[in-house]
Amino acid sequence: MKLVCSKSNLLTGLQVVSKAVPNKTTMSILECILIDSTGGEIKLTANDMELGIETIIEGDIVEKGIIALDAKIFLEIVRKLPDNDITITTDSNFKTTITCEKAKFNIIGKSGEDFSYLPMIERNESIVLSQYTLKEVIRQTIFSISDNDNNKLMSGELFEINGEEMRVISLDGHRISIRKIHLKNSYPSQKVVVPGKTLNEISKILGGDADKDVTIFFTDKHIVFEFENTTVVSRLIEGEYFKIDQMLSSDYETKVEINKKELLDCIDRATLLIKEGDKKPIIINITDGSMELKINSTVGSMDEEIDISKVGKDLMIGFNPKFLIDALRVIDDETITIYLVNPKAPCFIRDEENNYIYLILPVNFTTV
Repeated sequence: MKLVCSKSNLLTGLQVVSKAVPNKTTMSILECILIDSTGGEIKLTANDMELGIETIIEGDIVEKGIIALDAKIFLEIVRKLPDNDITITTDSNFKTTITCEKAKFNIIGKSGEDFSYLPMIERNESIVLSQYTLKEVIRQTIFSISDNDNNKLMSGELFEINGEEMRVISLDGHRISIRKIHLKNSYPSQKVVVPGKTLNEISKILGGDADKDVTIFFTDKHIVFEFENTTVVSRLIEGEYFKIDQMLSSDYETKVEINKKELLDCIDRATLLIKEGDKKPIIINITDGSMELKINSTVGSMDEEIDISKVGKDLMIGFNPKFLIDALRVIDDETITIYLVNPKAPCFIRDEENNYIYLILPVNFTTV
């Protein structure tokens, strides 16, 4: 095999597919990136058996071939080469020579025939949305997934399609994040749970262009994302997702309208007094026209008031400040509405159309 391509094209392609290279594995071939030019185009592939990424890069194929190279070494070599054309040649013994200007590296590759290719997925059921929309909806929900492997379903997000509407839902046992998206067309009903790792990696790859689309294909066990020259295939998380609608309520005793930035900035300031690992709640006291926020820690205390518009009862309630900050940071509205019932019941932050819903459980607190 002999290929010539620019450093920028090769490096971009390697950075995309390397997100599917496992950190630890007993199969050394999975630590490799496959370069395949047998089909007349330069295709890079990585696969950790749960997540696989394939991308096509521009370049000249002088001689067709296939080789698997250690991902970490290959990526670092390319990253540190001069900004010029790179030539990659291999021989029958898998010896690979990488040259750029006066730099020359020789590394030993592995047979491409041993590589675990991406599974062949039937591309039947699909939806189309913009790269921008997908990137945004991941950003607005991904923080609510659980990093605890004890419950696999909590480590993923539910993609629920119904006609012209898609809901993306995540939860970790303390909070729920829901985003509703209006699709360009109507699609058959569909429910799948996509691993958080897959969505995290896709959001890093996506350019976020509103004019460029992503096509998403579903099967019983896999989900496929296709955009530009890249294909991402991921296993789905199997199992029945939680009955979210039973956890949502439109009942409230207290309704608060507040400037989002003021509230976010105030909570952000309060967290200056919390040491890492310290579980100090922020205590919110709601009265007519005012929300008072207090925090007490071993470092010190803070007390601040914000003007609000309130309907209903006065209320004092405590929250993990991080959970409030996570939700507020991804809401674009200038003014938000918070619905509360009592100090033991979850609060809801949502807009009138339910395009976003953030449910946050309160925490116990003691007043001094």
